[in-house]
Amino acid sequence: MARPCKTRKIAARPRAYYFKPRAVPLCELKESALGLDEFQALKYAELDGLEQAAAAARMGVSRQTFGNILASARRKLADAVVNGKALKIEGGPEELARPYCGGKKK
Repeated sequence: MARPCKTRKIAARPRAYYFKPRAVPLCELKESALGLDEFQALKYAELDGLEQAAAAARMGVSRQTFGNILASARRKLADAVVNGKALKIEGGPEELARPYCGGKKK
């Protein structure tokens, strides 16, 4: 029996949930679905330049799991760009993490 998927911490929701090639009607496109955890992994690794161990700690998963999530995200992103597919960002086993504000708890 497979182990249940662990909840991953997501720092923020994406500003846009759908990307598609220009001048092609959506009804003519195939889709590639990117999970929110994959979106967050791409952000940490590619934009923020975090090491896998640090990014994994922020997401609340192991370094190995982070690497697997990142590899999956890169494959899906490459598939969408190379094959002209629409890219849809959707849910998954995630939890919106609340940033620490430095204030006292009441």
